[in-house]
Amino acid sequence: MRYDMTNTNFIVVGVGGQGTVLSGDILAEVGMAAGYDAKKSDVLGLAIRSGSVVSHIKWGEKVFAPMSMKGTVDYLLAFEPLEALRMAEYLHKNGTAIVNEYRIPPVAVTTGQMEYPPVEKIRQALRCAARNVYYTDATAKAKELGNVRAVNVLLLGALSSLLDIPAQVWVDVIAKYVPDKYRELNIRAFQEGRVLIKPNEKIEFSEGNEEDAS
Repeated sequence: MRYDMTNTNFIVVGVGGQGTVLSGDILAEVGMAAGYDAKKSDVLGLAIRSGSVVSHIKWGEKVFAPMSMKGTVDYLLAFEPLEALRMAEYLHKNGTAIVNEYRIPPVAVTTGQMEYPPVEKIRQALRCAARNVYYTDATAKAKELGNVRAVNVLLLGALSSLLDIPAQVWVDVIAKYVPDKYRELNIRAFQEGRVLIKPNEKIEFSEGNEEDAS
């Protein structure tokens, strides 16, 4: 059965260790489970453990290539604020961004070669790039659930709340992709993510480190 959605472009972005690639895999399969052709491509930074990781995903009647052009992305799912800023130019003017507030400074910042961008710069860029921007501290919520690795599924839950695909389709796909011992945790994380986002919230970034991304 196909649900009522037109061709849709997604980008999922984070840093190595946050589960970005897995989230893209799940998102692509949800599209197929919903009756669409779906394609996906991953772009990995030089250092997978702490470098940028970007997944392009497309759903449609017929998808010929997975990569989205700048200005065409309907949904940007960002696991880290700086990574959201880096991909802002890909958003369509009527697009939507969901941003995890928790910062993981890149090596260039931790070694003093550059400064982490001010909160307002990130807010302004996203405000100019997309019609809808949602902010959430999914990392804090994942810690409440008992495992910071659940951030990716929490954010998929948030994304799912904006799409016309039944929750059960998502749950079935998530259950296929996560290890058995973490299945219950991830399904709970998905359900919590469904009610996670609120529009136009004030951003109050918390400081992170690379260990939190493992």
